[in-house]
Amino acid sequence: MNRRDFILQTTAASATLIAGCATSSVKPDTHVYELRTYSIAPGKQDALMNRFRDHTLALFRKHGIESIGYWLPVNPDDQRLYFLLRYPSREAREASWKAFSEDPEWKAAYKASEANGPLVVKVENPFLVPTDYSPPIVTGNVSHGGVFELRTYTTPPGLLPNLDARFRDHTLALFAKHGMHNYAYFHKMPDQPEADVTLIYFLTHKSEAAAKASFDAFRQDPAWVAARAASEQKAGGSLTVKDGVKSLFLKPTDFSPTR
Repeated sequence: MNRRDFILQTTAASATLIAGCATSSVKPDTHVYELRTYSIAPGKQDALMNRFRDHTLALFRKHGIESIGYWLPVNPDDQRLYFLLRYPSREAREASWKAFSEDPEWKAAYKASEANGPLVVKVENPFLVPTDYSPPIVTGNVSHGGVFELRTYTTPPGLLPNLDARFRDHTLALFAKHGMHNYAYFHKMPDQPEADVTLIYFLTHKSEAAAKASFDAFRQDPAWVAARAASEQKAGGSLTVKDGVKSLFLKPTDFSPTR
């Protein structure tokens, strides 16, 4: 056995052991998740945060909408709010949002908060399902005061399964080896745009500097170099398109259940 094959087999065995430990007593997550992104109107961030803090979260709970996490970009010039919601199903989601939007308390809070103009200028909300290799998605102090990183990968057509296999068999274990915490991994639901070419996931790090150091070490790890080379040889090229890797550092809001 040559050195590259030994590295690949060792890493795959470690990933299999980690996955087995994670899934042996945990049922598959069949929930539907919604990653909502609000582009905030100029000068309205405080008003939007107050509306969530004082009204929206409680009304979400009232109508069966489970809040997982709320984040703002670390860069203060990036005026967007990201938040992750969870539902038993798409049908449950539609019923909950209908009840929420028609609730008189919400209508009053919305009207009062927008007396001086809209708080949000754009909404994006892809529906997601966890990958089979995602850790269980929990709330609480998962970052221990650090930062979250939202990463989105776009693959060439037909290669998302190859990318999944590399994450499942190698990448997650190597991320953990180099001090990165795997929080959640998602695919878009099949009816969503670019569902067949998109992987979305969250990591946590002690800091942005720690993230850079971890990724520098990860990229130089012989196990990663071998895994990447083998996966790209099998696929006939890169598993991501040009500029197909996006990264954004986020910090939890003070009302986020996950921090």
